[in-house]
Amino acid sequence: MYHCFRLHRGQDLYEAVETYVNDHHIAAGAVVSGVGCVSRWRLRDATGVRVRSGEEDVEIVSLMGTVSEHGCHLHASFSREDLTTFGGHLLPGCIVNTTAEIVLAEVPDRVFTRAPDSETGYDELVIAPAHAKETMKDRRERL
Repeated sequence: MYHCFRLHRGQDLYEAVETYVNDHHIAAGAVVSGVGCVSRWRLRDATGVRVRSGEEDVEIVSLMGTVSEHGCHLHASFSREDLTTFGGHLLPGCIVNTTAEIVLAEVPDRVFTRAPDSETGYDELVIAPAHAKETMKDRRERL
């Protein structure tokens, strides 16, 4: 199943995707496409520690990641006016300028959660089958 929605000026990109996923009880999914622009960006770099941010109009040239009502992990790439591109781990604080068009693919019969990984030191993705007695379709029909 695919989910398609549009964000508007002033919405927080990360928080709006997370809210949509929670409101629609998506247990496992992936971002298929995310395009638009933001006027403020906030990303964590590959060190896993440094957060970088800026206030400038930039195009969203890529939005990708895994989504779940149990946690989202999103990365974004942005393009500046001079067409240089930069990206990283998306954090709350990226504010949509004019629009953001989002397409998510729901992964049936799976649940994505996160659990501490002693090797990496991060909460990493855990992929599990959905409960056999209750599919994602069953859960949606109950709502």
